[in-house]
Amino acid sequence: MTASGARIPTVDLSAWLTGGPETRARTAAAVDAALRTAGFLMVAGHGVDRSLRAEIRELARGFFRLPAPVKEAYAVRVGGRGWLGPGAEANGYAEGTETPPDLKESFSFASYEPTGDPAVDAEWFLPNAWPREVPGLRPAVERYLSAMRTLSDRLLGLLGEALGEEEDFFTRHTAHPTWGFNINWYPGREVVGEPRPGQFRIGPHTDFGTVTVLDRQSGKGGLQVFTEEGGWEDAPYDPEADALTVNIGDLMAHWSGGRWRSGRHRVLPPPADAPAEELMSLVYFYECDPGTVIRGIDSHAHLRAQLNAITLG
Repeated sequence: MTASGARIPTVDLSAWLTGGPETRARTAAAVDAALRTAGFLMVAGHGVDRSLRAEIRELARGFFRLPAPVKEAYAVRVGGRGWLGPGAEANGYAEGTETPPDLKESFSFASYEPTGDPAVDAEWFLPNAWPREVPGLRPAVERYLSAMRTLSDRLLGLLGEALGEEEDFFTRHTAHPTWGFNINWYPGREVVGEPRPGQFRIGPHTDFGTVTVLDRQSGKGGLQVFTEEGGWEDAPYDPEADALTVNIGDLMAHWSGGRWRSGRHRVLPPPADAPAEELMSLVYFYECDPGTVIRGIDSHAHLRAQLNAITLG
């Protein structure tokens, strides 16, 4: 096991959901230890269809390989619903670090089920954009989003117990939550050229909200996680267990009273010795209900400020 793997365990969610008190307590303790150290977990037994994830990647690849003028019709700023093209985003700015733009493209989706409050709906619950050129993307993504909502609430139940609270400690605040979903495309050097100094596929940062669920691909220019003990290390990858990567963000770390660490991470630049390497990640950001105040912080005012901070142009 790698050093990062020792700090980032793979936990079996199905065992926690169906197990007895000892199994649940052992799983909760492993989660607590991981979140105190790295802010990251690997989660097996999640029940999310592997073939669905493969289908979404194949469909999304069809969009990202379209000519730029076609994609431009869906262009938005960070936090919008649509295409984030080259130069749109630099995640390092969330830490106050000026970096070149992240070497990626994204297609972003977000919460759309209206609450009935016009002001809230106008900011956080708007219709998504669906590329006409890839008609199969919508049904596949909507199936995935449904699975992610269910999984995320189960994870929050586990986190509640890991914090020593009731299982619904966090899910009391997810009756009508906001969420975001990015399909991130990391093309190789054959497409983006040689990275500039300090340029990454995604620059070093912590996520802003509560919990992030990531389905990623392994590569030389892949995910790294930072811990005080190990510095920057390649994140563990467990395809045999079909494990998803889970990390907590700033709001969850704050919600824990500082017991847990927001998972600091980055995605390395495209490697010189594998210029054709292309990776794609499915990234689901799960948040709480708008208006939730977490230990004195307005959750969604914080989210909006951080989204604005990483927006370029």
